[in-house]
Amino acid sequence: MTGDPVSATTTDADRNPGPPLDRAFFAREVTLVAPDLLGRIVVADGPQGPVGVRLTEVEAYAGSDDPASHAYRGRTSRTAVMFGPPGHLYTYFVYGMHWCANVVTGPDGHASAVLLRAGEVVSGLELARLRRPTARRDDHLARGPAGFAAVLGWARDDNGLDLCAPPRDATRGARFHEGRPPASADVSAGPRVGVGRAADVPWRFWISGAPSVSAFRSGTRASRRTNGVPLTGEVAPDQGPRAGKPGGPSWQDGPRDRPAP
Repeated sequence: MTGDPVSATTTDADRNPGPPLDRAFFAREVTLVAPDLLGRIVVADGPQGPVGVRLTEVEAYAGSDDPASHAYRGRTSRTAVMFGPPGHLYTYFVYGMHWCANVVTGPDGHASAVLLRAGEVVSGLELARLRRPTARRDDHLARGPAGFAAVLGWARDDNGLDLCAPPRDATRGARFHEGRPPASADVSAGPRVGVGRAADVPWRFWISGAPSVSAFRSGTRASRRTNGVPLTGEVAPDQGPRAGKPGGPSWQDGPRDRPAP
């Protein structure tokens, strides 16, 4: 594997975690939290040591107000954490092989979450490489929702983890840190990836030009632009065997064993 731990455009200042974010940060409306997560750094501790990732791509899902959300049809045992307090981790299994991670937002009782789609490893690089041995470049280690969760070591047992509290024990916990958010001019927005319902909602946000952002190919909708912001309707071929098929599952599409919060 070759390349720097982060892209050439990421500075030492970008790698500095800074102070942790408090619960009030996550208690806001999901479409406010999602773009504000870009540039923030999440550090996850585990038995093998910590790994830090700077967020470069996210997607917002608005629960009962959003047909593409897992929580659209109401509370289930699977989605219960989404209806709880903000600042908790929601993990779920997709395609029988991958875990994905989301952070719960909004007030307690209102299910909404942000899918953590991609990031750049800023600490714990060697451990991240061990967890993603198939990544061809270091800036692809946390590329895509499955890769993001994998490098941080998140899976079933991390569902419900409080991201605003001290670690649950000496070797298990995670916190979001202030990091260094990008300038607003460096943030792009467009439709969510592979969504079969509410497909035109531009609730995917990413740092423009970041190499860790998912690679896309043309999807089922024509490319267009709104107010200078690209709205491509593209899909990610590296996110699972059915991603991008017309009417196929979303990373937040329904309460089945498929992607999406």
